[in-house]
Amino acid sequence: MRLKLAVAAFLLSTVAAAAYPVTVKSCNRDVTFEAAPKRAISNDVNLTEMMLVLGLTDRMAGYTGVSGWKTLDPEMREGVKELPELAEKYPTKEVLLGAEADFFFAGWNYGMKVGGEVTPETLAPFGIQVYELTESCIHIGPKEKISMGDMYNDLINLGRIFGVEDKAKALVAGYEARLAEATAKVDKSNPLRVFVYDSGEDTPFTSGRYAMPTALIEAAGGKNIMDDLDKSWATVAWEPVVDRNPEVIVIVNYGKVTAEQKIAFLKANPAFANVDAVKNDRFVVLEYVEATPGPRNIRAVEKLVDGFAGK
Repeated sequence: MRLKLAVAAFLLSTVAAAAYPVTVKSCNRDVTFEAAPKRAISNDVNLTEMMLVLGLTDRMAGYTGVSGWKTLDPEMREGVKELPELAEKYPTKEVLLGAEADFFFAGWNYGMKVGGEVTPETLAPFGIQVYELTESCIHIGPKEKISMGDMYNDLINLGRIFGVEDKAKALVAGYEARLAEATAKVDKSNPLRVFVYDSGEDTPFTSGRYAMPTALIEAAGGKNIMDDLDKSWATVAWEPVVDRNPEVIVIVNYGKVTAEQKIAFLKANPAFANVDAVKNDRFVVLEYVEATPGPRNIRAVEKLVDGFAGK
């Protein structure tokens, strides 16, 4: 019996070893992993949640970029209670090195900045490999318009990197089925005009063609009035927002200014008095973790479907 168990264990270890190396596409790079990372760090609440749903807590040295943006809710707090937050906002290279990280899951403007001190190129000499959030790839080169597939792609790639591809595929299949059910009765023949209000009073920060809310809105039967903005998240003027007259405004809730305060600002400003969404009090609130790529995107679509239907 002991001999059989030893043989079985050997065969399992051989199969596991044979699964590597694996190569995944990360923005414009092919990244090869000789083995699953053992001291991974994720940046931002949505990326960290992708790691959590794949059951990768025991492969993580910690996370960064959550409490500084005030995006940690009770559900997420429970998920990361065993992990240290290594930096409240973007980590420095020293933070990652100090944690002996071997992997950094981040994105452009999700923990890394173009030309900044923390990039795939600056971390490579220290043996820290980087996988970039697909949504963020627009910051360093061309990409297709955002879709739900971008989020699914990240989960599948993480599954491959960490040797849990079957679990990732099962999660994605479940999300696809839930999305199909949520949108089965959505009439997309006459999409509602929708504006995404993230923040800002003098000028609004919003979602363009390449940010996740555009995909969420389209899945729910709407159209982002700023989907001709050739960016992901960006600042625009109020004039085109008023001119395009959104029928629904999606509020992204996080940070020091609450969703209620953002709605109150829109209602109190005479410039928006004739905007349909304001006149008819049609607002849908999405939490930051729902509006950015991650497992709660399906919940976001469900909320939008209800909101668009006036529920």
